Amino acid sequence: MKDNEINFNDEQLLHYSRQIMLPKFGIEGQQQLLKAHVVIMGVGGLGSPVAMYLAAAGVGTLTLVDFDTVDHSNLQRQIIHNIDSISESKVSSAENTLRKINPEVNIHCIDKQLNQDELEALIDGSSCVIDATDNFDTRFLINRACFSQQVALVSAAAIQYEGQISVFDFTQDDSACYACLYAEDGEENTNCSDNGILAPVVGILGSMQALEAIKLICNIGDTLKNRLLIFDALALQWRTMKLKKDANCPVCK
Repeated sequence: MKDNEINFNDEQLLHYSRQIMLPKFGIEGQQQLLKAHVVIMGVGGLGSPVAMYLAAAGVGTLTLVDFDTVDHSNLQRQIIHNIDSISESKVSSAENTLRKINPEVNIHCIDKQLNQDELEALIDGSSCVIDATDNFDTRFLINRACFSQQVALVSAAAIQYEGQISVFDFTQDDSACYACLYAEDGEENTNCSDNGILAPVVGILGSMQALEAIKLICNIGDTLKNRLLIFDALALQWRTMKLKKDANCPVCK
């Protein structure tokens, strides 16, 4: 056995059997997941399915970052929480759910707002970062931190009946960044609290974030690097925009 290989017991092999049998995945892919560390920024509507699917899939370490508490209005879409979680910190509520899904996952909870230095220290050496937040200021902060640490970023957003997702893979020199897509000084701060959201929309986008994270970790398939995938729930249509690295971007030029 190679030094970096992991032996799975019979129960683990059964638990992950439907993934291990996949072409291009196999036991090697499951080993990569177990060794991975994913940082999830926000455990709300998007972060709920991300965290649940990554835990179930066998990602070894998840760090959950959120400084909010569970409110009754969250329960319509934030499926990692439940009625008994109201007034509890979101990271604590999420941890309780994830431990029931897969008790073998290492879960770290950060119940505070991080500045850029703290975030850079946190994500240093991680496998990828999931941006499941709901405001532009935080997204720009996460983008800068990921670029600084050269950590891949899986970013999504959803509002009303629409959503979008992209991958900014800063392990590769040709990757655009979030600031190539949106100017840091020109966007209105829109969120679900002000505009509403249909619950399955965040479920769809969050599930796709989990999928992109697994593809990054296991190096399978083509990620959404330099592509923006836009979802229209009412028309049930997807469209793809190509992204190019902005030569004048204030972050990644």
